[in-house]
Amino acid sequence: MEAVQYRIGNEKLIRVLGAASERLRSLLSKQGRPGGALRVAVIGGGCSGLQYKMDLVDGPANRDILVESNQVRVVVDPKSALFVSGSELDYSDDLQKGGFKVTNPNAVAHCSCGESFSA
Repeated sequence: MEAVQYRIGNEKLIRVLGAASERLRSLLSKQGRPGGALRVAVIGGGCSGLQYKMDLVDGPANRDILVESNQVRVVVDPKSALFVSGSELDYSDDLQKGGFKVTNPNAVAHCSCGESFSA
């Protein structure tokens, strides 16, 4: 099997805050993959043109950028990296607006649902 070719990034690309780190470690542990990672991708769609897609994965795929932040691993594909650079990932238990939230300095417009943005 061929080795996966990926690059190592740093927290300038994406930084995981404490609550998000705890939640991610818990989710990965429950899935039986404590060495896994969170994939953050930016895809077309949503009311502002772009939206985040997040999945738990075993590790990086070819051409991904791997960032270790706050004891968790995050993988981002090169195209999505252009949009998420400088972002922070947080987590909230709030019933109305809970879940993972990305604070993105590149977003010029947000929709009211907080799920999509334009850059």
